[in-house]
Amino acid sequence: MATNNYDAIIIGGGHNGLVSGAYFARSGARTVVLEGRQKTGGCADTSAPFPNHPEIRVTTYSYVMSLMPPTIIRDLKLKEHGYKVTPFGPYYQAYPDGRSVTVYTDDHKKSYESIAKFSKKDAEILPKWEAWLKGVADVLGPLLLQVPPRLGSMTFGDLMAQAQAAWKVRKLGVRGVADVTRLFTMSVTDLLDQWFESDAVRGMLTVNGVIGTWAGPDEPGTAYVMLHHSIGDVGDGHLGSWGFQEGGMGAVPDSIRRSAESLGCEVRTKARVKKILTKNGRAAGVALESGEEIHAPVVVTTIHPKIAFLDLLDEKDLPEDFVRDIRNWRTRSGVVKINVALSELPSFKANPGTHQQEHHTGSVELCFSPEYAERAFQDAHIEHKGATKPFVDGTIPTTLDPTLTPKGVHIFSMFSQWVPHEWSKEPHREELEAYADRAIDLYTELAPNFKSAVIDRQVIGPYDMEQELGLIGGNIFHGELSVDQLFHMRPAPGYADFRTPIPGLYHGSCATHGGGGVNGIPGWQAYREARRDGLVVRK
Repeated sequence: MATNNYDAIIIGGGHNGLVSGAYFARSGARTVVLEGRQKTGGCADTSAPFPNHPEIRVTTYSYVMSLMPPTIIRDLKLKEHGYKVTPFGPYYQAYPDGRSVTVYTDDHKKSYESIAKFSKKDAEILPKWEAWLKGVADVLGPLLLQVPPRLGSMTFGDLMAQAQAAWKVRKLGVRGVADVTRLFTMSVTDLLDQWFESDAVRGMLTVNGVIGTWAGPDEPGTAYVMLHHSIGDVGDGHLGSWGFQEGGMGAVPDSIRRSAESLGCEVRTKARVKKILTKNGRAAGVALESGEEIHAPVVVTTIHPKIAFLDLLDEKDLPEDFVRDIRNWRTRSGVVKINVALSELPSFKANPGTHQQEHHTGSVELCFSPEYAERAFQDAHIEHKGATKPFVDGTIPTTLDPTLTPKGVHIFSMFSQWVPHEWSKEPHREELEAYADRAIDLYTELAPNFKSAVIDRQVIGPYDMEQELGLIGGNIFHGELSVDQLFHMRPAPGYADFRTPIPGLYHGSCATHGGGGVNGIPGWQAYREARRDGLVVRK
């Protein structure tokens, strides 16, 4: 057999591509994963970005783990290859006046005591909120592992799939279905207003409704985004809370790559695909920028759909309505990632001390209210400037993973929003640095030692994410999590089943159902559908 002939080719060496490649190889297929960059991992990356401090490593882009199904972890034996996630601590928000609120995922009594300082009513209702959210998540979570049905199709098989999906949702009951409808259509602001009265709780819960999203908390549909980030069980085992991977997020795809290679998968870097080859209307392989051609009856793309379908294929090979849907696929962002190296932990006015305390080990938020976050979005969306007061989902991974830095040095990871989504077209370095200054100044109002403790920082904007990672618009989900881009619409009507208009070509990027976060579900599903189609070779 010629060395350029394979059973399966995977385009993209991010976590989804590596998961897909590992599963194909596990089945006995001769598989190659092609990554255009010099390293695999994509958004899940660990790097040493500070030239003057090469000993300090950061989690570059994606910064926390959750939602990876235990099935994938178990099948690929990831723990044997270095996958080690430690659940992190509570949600913490400090205020300039010296107050703070802390919410625990596993200690209702401590949460009550903290919230009651702001609102006794909110403290009493929080357990009911969590129970309600869990009830919805317990039904919708497993749907992340389901192939969306072709809604509207009248074929017998598609009608059966539609009926099966509806049958699963029946568990919610009449009231529950109404609640789900609200989640998909309401803003997170309106939803939280129905439950809580204090900014302390509303502000903290707002964060999950807008993470990575080109939408402020007042936008319809952000209630679902909150649910997406709150799901803790995708149907095959409890996942627990968010957590830090030992060695930074880059260690996650590293563990998947080791697993894939141990199963016989070939992984090639600096192998950028220039064209997806077709023959007689079917996928036939790829051509690399180097001029090399690689052939296989199965090709899986795990890169951004606009690149895969509009750049790597001829439009004439695709249906016009599919091309139109991909062209109209919204992929805006406005996200800025700021990695800050600190000589000591922040000493908050509300909870003084640079010694490690439990509030350092979880989410250290900067979002005082839904109105605060909405103002940040309006700055970018309407005023076309970086937010005057950015909202930040902050974490300090080194509190639970000391392998990243020398003793005593910490990394403060800021996932922040918003800047204008148009900034994905130009670097905007000066404006980004000023934006980062404002974020650091805001934290310094809460923890007076913050700014003086800064050793160095890295500021990554939408342009950097698009140029470095192929994230069009800098969108971390390969496409916005809006109501019209979810489930059977992701990424196009009739093609949410991980197949494409070209037989033998499958789609397993974050732009498919289940995508959003480092979970591997899309890459796994693309493999499963190829297997169902009888295209997985077993030797």
